[in-house]
Amino acid sequence: MKSKMDALLSCLEGLDSLVVAFSGGVDSTFLLALAHQVLGEKVLAVTASSPIHPERETQAALEFVKERHVPHLVLQSKEMALPEFVSNGPDRCYHCKRSLFRGLFEIAGEKGLKNVAHGANIDDLCDYRPGFMAAAEAGAVAPLMDVGLNKEEIRFLSRQMGLPTWAKPPM
Repeated sequence: MKSKMDALLSCLEGLDSLVVAFSGGVDSTFLLALAHQVLGEKVLAVTASSPIHPERETQAALEFVKERHVPHLVLQSKEMALPEFVSNGPDRCYHCKRSLFRGLFEIAGEKGLKNVAHGANIDDLCDYRPGFMAAAEAGAVAPLMDVGLNKEEIRFLSRQMGLPTWAKPPM
């Protein structure tokens, strides 16, 4: 696991600046904590907020960034205005994520940040995740996946780092 962690740190060091899609879950919290450790003020956490995102999750994300002094924005996502999302088809997550990543890249451009990352890990490849295609199409990076970290390893490393989300249940 040390080699994966070294690879992740190296990956993050290779990024000039970064917007992290920050839900406040296990994976994005771990990614954000490391990115902020490596890149400092060149990292911006962005949390999507809308009726489909539980308010308690948004509040937990806000508390985390405040405690760690991580620059942060809340993006009012508008997936409920997307007919392709509201119709609740099997590709609704693709449309939701496509809209989200457009917003994230717009923020990155406005703030002069060069990269956008999300917290996908290799275990996510076992599920049907149409949002991955939207992330890839937008040009977002997935450093946890790129270095081969799985959920169990992320939880272990999160616990070692003292992150409050290490035992958080999946959403």
